Amino acid sequence: MKHSKHRHLESKVFGPDDRQTLQRRIQYWRFKDRRIVFTNGCFDLLHAGHVDYLARAADLGSVLLVGLNTDDSVRRIKGANRPLNGQDARALVLASLSFVNAVVLFEEDTPAQIVQTILPDVLVKGDDYSPGDIAGADTVRRHGGQVLTIPLLKGFSTSGLIEKIKLV
Repeated sequence: MKHSKHRHLESKVFGPDDRQTLQRRIQYWRFKDRRIVFTNGCFDLLHAGHVDYLARAADLGSVLLVGLNTDDSVRRIKGANRPLNGQDARALVLASLSFVNAVVLFEEDTPAQIVQTILPDVLVKGDDYSPGDIAGADTVRRHGGQVLTIPLLKGFSTSGLIEKIKLV
């Protein structure tokens, strides 16, 4: 998003090379005694299930950071035909949500490393995960944070949308 004309949105997106800037922002939020919530995903085609999930995650604290898999990471996890939208487009859409304070791109297959960097007060995933299987859970708990799951809206999934589109 380096060439974006959306400076406000661009200021909410942190790439893998922006870790120092991200750390300064986190220090500011901690100084202001903000409760930092972190979640992550591919967010390829943003749908109502994603928005509901992210809004519920935001309600768990005062700052919501969303980890976003880079394109290479998505391909490794989801296959050669994904993502449908590139990382800059996915980051822009997420950053446009008023309750998302920052979008953090990460290149690894799991966000364990970025969780170590952020050390959120709350680490959250959908209830399709068990808390013990969430990447970074041990790190968050060791630092006194919570690891939670949120119920997902039934009937919404990117894979399901892709299948519907194929039928059209």
